[in-house]
Amino acid sequence: MSTPQPESPHTPQSSRGGSLTTVAANPIALPHLAVLELHGPDAGSFLQGQLTQDALTMTPNQARAGGYCSAKGRLLANFVMLHPSCDRWWLITHAGLLEPLVKRLKMFVLRAQCSVRAPPELLVSGVPDAGIPMWQVRSGWAEVTASSSSPQPHCLVGWWGGRSLCVAADDVLKPAVDSHAQQAWHHADVMAGWPWIEPATVEQFVPQMINFELLGGVNFRKGCYPGQEVVARSQYRGTLKRRMALLSLRSGSGAVPAPGDELFHSEDPGQPAGLVVNASLDPQDLTRQHHLLAEVKLSALAAGTLHLGAADGPVLEVLPLPYAIPSESET
Repeated sequence: MSTPQPESPHTPQSSRGGSLTTVAANPIALPHLAVLELHGPDAGSFLQGQLTQDALTMTPNQARAGGYCSAKGRLLANFVMLHPSCDRWWLITHAGLLEPLVKRLKMFVLRAQCSVRAPPELLVSGVPDAGIPMWQVRSGWAEVTASSSSPQPHCLVGWWGGRSLCVAADDVLKPAVDSHAQQAWHHADVMAGWPWIEPATVEQFVPQMINFELLGGVNFRKGCYPGQEVVARSQYRGTLKRRMALLSLRSGSGAVPAPGDELFHSEDPGQPAGLVVNASLDPQDLTRQHHLLAEVKLSALAAGTLHLGAADGPVLEVLPLPYAIPSESET
């Protein structure tokens, strides 16, 4: 059985050079995202035993998707993984998950030489077009600033739709706080089919339920990590009955979808057929149409209608994702 290969971060070319302020034109503050830092001689080996992705073979010039699962194989968080220096890793994740992630990871550090923290000086911002290919990283070192006594690394990551994510100290780059631009960024992630685990969806999904292995977030050849047996069984034994779909909510319904909301199917109204992963208002649509990513039973996508919140709730329209979903025989 083979796994379709997404656009891969494994062999990017070096893309260093240029000052951050020159490359990162018109940055947008993204307060819904934040950085988890692991630092120390054992940080790489520690992450290798915790995440769904291979951390040890990363270089500063590449980013990877990765997840952190419970023992039952359910995602506690997902990340964009960066490796800005030899003993430092940055994990971009949803800001609402930082505190519990720091607390949980510290429980397992034990005697490893590895610090786990949420550095308040690091901000995540978005750059509309920095010219960096998907998953490639342009990294460098900022000068000594008021908040640091030594040069600080920064990274620009090629992201969906020609955009880039940026991680830098708060006094190195001054991103604009623009609610409309932030909404547009979040909506673009939804339309790209990229899921973010949020507080309302912690421990709800095996990675494949939100297409995370198709996005390069699971390495099936690396060593063990929490939940690895469940994730592998879902991949190779044909037990996966749910996938993430892109949906739209017709304007005029009055409903506002939110992560964790349940979906119901017309042919089986007595039980939920899915769960909202992320949702966003289309800022360019004057009819106030919402788009959402939702984990849905595959059988519910074959026929009938999906409804938000209740069997008689607003009807949802299924839209095509920008990447292919394999049939069960292909997984």
